[in-house]
Amino acid sequence: MRIIHILNHVQEIGNGIVNVAVDLACLQAKSGHEVAVISGGGEYEALLNIYGVKHYQLDQTRKPITTIKAAMGYRAIATEFQPDIVHAHMMTGIILARIFQGHKYALVSTVHNEFQRSSVLMGLADRVIAVSQAVADSMAKRGVPKNKLRVVCNGTLGSPRTRQIENYQTLPLQRPAIATVAGMYQRKGIAELIAAFEQIASDFPEAHLYLVGNGPDKQLFEAQAQASSVGKRIHFEGFQAEPQRYLRSCDIFVLASHRDPCPLVLSEAREAGTAIVGTQVDGIPEALDNGEAGLLVPAKDSHALAGVLVKLLSDGDMLHEWKNRANQNLQRLSVARVHQETLAVYDELKR
Repeated sequence: MRIIHILNHVQEIGNGIVNVAVDLACLQAKSGHEVAVISGGGEYEALLNIYGVKHYQLDQTRKPITTIKAAMGYRAIATEFQPDIVHAHMMTGIILARIFQGHKYALVSTVHNEFQRSSVLMGLADRVIAVSQAVADSMAKRGVPKNKLRVVCNGTLGSPRTRQIENYQTLPLQRPAIATVAGMYQRKGIAELIAAFEQIASDFPEAHLYLVGNGPDKQLFEAQAQASSVGKRIHFEGFQAEPQRYLRSCDIFVLASHRDPCPLVLSEAREAGTAIVGTQVDGIPEALDNGEAGLLVPAKDSHALAGVLVKLLSDGDMLHEWKNRANQNLQRLSVARVHQETLAVYDELKR
């Protein structure tokens, strides 16, 4: 097949949507398909080139003159490449691909952040891939026909972007170490995690909290930490190109999101064998085998989160058990499975 992936950029900044698209493009090219990526560019261009994926530069910034140029540019690229499948991963891409679709190619979209109002536009595609059952259910409620929807749960193990987990060096974190790897956004529950840590810190004076990631709300969280009684034990590590080093080194990984479709970091944390605490929202329970591979707490509840952290830090056997449980049933989290299931969706649309 001749396949185009279209997304805003291919920057290496920890964006899960970008990571999924890059993984698919590389594995599809490795399997012998002719693959191209249309984006505004970024660090992953080098990796795409290694796998033989052609990259077309296209600025899709949402400004009137840029949008007009993007439309003209997209049409020229599609005419040149002659795709059988165009796979859109972001809003601008789905609109461009739909406008110029005609009968020339089949259109597939992947829905990640379905909680965004504009995500309903992804329903313009012939097939709509949801990254978790929770996302599929939400999109169906928002009017996307069920006969268009297909679920391909996220998985990133064996990604061409990463190495084997044992090949990442551990870090000399101060332990017991609690960590998260997340964008610094309110919806990621960083405020609740800091609050929960402050609640337990006096009972565990050796414990430290490591916050890995960047984002627009980082300064708010830094101010919250500084105003707490344990600010010196809360470490803002910024974006890390190799977050696996933190996952391998921490004792407990926490993802306290308010909304999260199916976070890739959970498969990486499971592979690293750290005990995991996540919130009962969206695709997080699915990524944790519905509580078999990680402890689940209500979102926006720092007291519940603190309670689980106390249990894990107080009971070495319990901590060890949840580390082992995280590390089971990893095969379904592989990028190879995502690749095969995505190709199966494409095959439905062969003309």
